[in-house]
Amino acid sequence: MIEIINLCKAFGSHAVLDNLNLTVQTGETMVIIGRSGCGKSVLLKHVLGLMRPDSGQVIVDGKDVTKIEGPELQKLRMRFGMVFQGAALFDSMTVGENVGFALREHRLFPEGEVRRRITECLSLVGLADIENLKPAELSGGMRKRVGIARALAIRPDILLFDEPTTGIDPVMADVINKLVKTLHERLKVTVVLVTHDMVSAYKVATRIAMMYEGRIIATGTPEQIQSTGNPVVRQFVRGEAEGPITADQPKRRTFIG
Repeated sequence: MIEIINLCKAFGSHAVLDNLNLTVQTGETMVIIGRSGCGKSVLLKHVLGLMRPDSGQVIVDGKDVTKIEGPELQKLRMRFGMVFQGAALFDSMTVGENVGFALREHRLFPEGEVRRRITECLSLVGLADIENLKPAELSGGMRKRVGIARALAIRPDILLFDEPTTGIDPVMADVINKLVKTLHERLKVTVVLVTHDMVSAYKVATRIAMMYEGRIIATGTPEQIQSTGNPVVRQFVRGEAEGPITADQPKRRTFIG
């Protein structure tokens, strides 16, 4: 479904993505782990075509996202549902208006179908009958789930999650994790999720990829990542202070290629 080939992106002299390679198979849940600020969200923006790389390719179902623009790029983006880290809801809109935003913005369906999809998607995330509430009236976990409902409204082939459990308590984080698994199994979508929460990663992943210094340094099943012999991966997944990753090391290194 997604193939990332030798992807490079630098900001000034700092490389965020440095010849990064990754393949995401159709129908799997790929979880990308790594330290905060290592470039996981930047990678998602390249997959969506929101950022252009300095070099490299992002192939989505045979099309190179880095080479298309305009209506063709917009059409490809409609295959994606994006769940932002902070939900990114519009405060001035109701929950229903947020969930139906893309459908109305792109005039994809008659109003009756839009309302039906809003109700359906809120039910899928366990939030029926809150369409008229504003985001300020919701808990953090509810806002996260509304963000997921909005991503589902266009019935995407691929769901992208940016740190879905950040900023919520462990109980609600487990609710989100179970919801991600349920949606993946029920809707048969391909999921790419970035996180530094290893509880979440182990719970939802088909495969896990570790991002470090601008590259993917290891991939494997949750079991393979847990038992890895790579010292960087082992230190990160165990949350240990001692090891090759130091607390004060720069988040990005100098771009050399």
